[in-house]
Amino acid sequence: KLGDKAAGVITTFTIVVAVLLALALFILLPYYLARGIEWAFHTELGFWFYLAEGLVRIGIFLLYIVLVSRMPDIKRLFQYHGAEHKTIACYEAGEELTPANVKKHTRFHPRCGTSFLLIVLVISILVFSILPRGGSLWITVGLKLLLMPLVVGIAYEIIKLAGRYDNWLTRLISKPGLWLQRLTTKEPDESMMEVAIAAMKPCIPKEEGLDNW
Repeated sequence: KLGDKAAGVITTFTIVVAVLLALALFILLPYYLARGIEWAFHTELGFWFYLAEGLVRIGIFLLYIVLVSRMPDIKRLFQYHGAEHKTIACYEAGEELTPANVKKHTRFHPRCGTSFLLIVLVISILVFSILPRGGSLWITVGLKLLLMPLVVGIAYEIIKLAGRYDNWLTRLISKPGLWLQRLTTKEPDESMMEVAIAAMKPCIPKEEGLDNW
């Protein structure tokens, strides 16, 4: 009945459901569970409320990754993710992009989106702790959404530094994300590495050095 509009309607519906689900899982559920801890112990947690809320949020994220990683299609997706990392590592090492060269490199990368999301969750604990307590739930949710660009910006700069420098501090920052990549990346087969190489080549600038940062 929707005709040519079907794809647009389905896409819009999917986006709306995804946003509502994200709000429910990563903002409302952690908030109410932290409030539950306060109610159970008859105390105000203060800063520890935001820590408890943040740890619940991280726990939900990790549980989600563990559960979806058991799905056959997601396992295959994570193999392509591993191929992407190995290809980028091969390019950054200055080697020719061939499956044989790509295969030698690690599937773990400090600038991975998985690591970025984990840093976002950690930074959100610190940034959200500046919010006043005791106000309306929906005002609190709105303020958190307004602060998200700040959280994401800080996390982005941190992961850039972690990818640019190699010292004890950047290794410490990168380590939790690298551990998590054991779930979100898998060893690819040769055909997957060929796909990653084909995807990488159009991204390489024609003038050498333009991608240095």
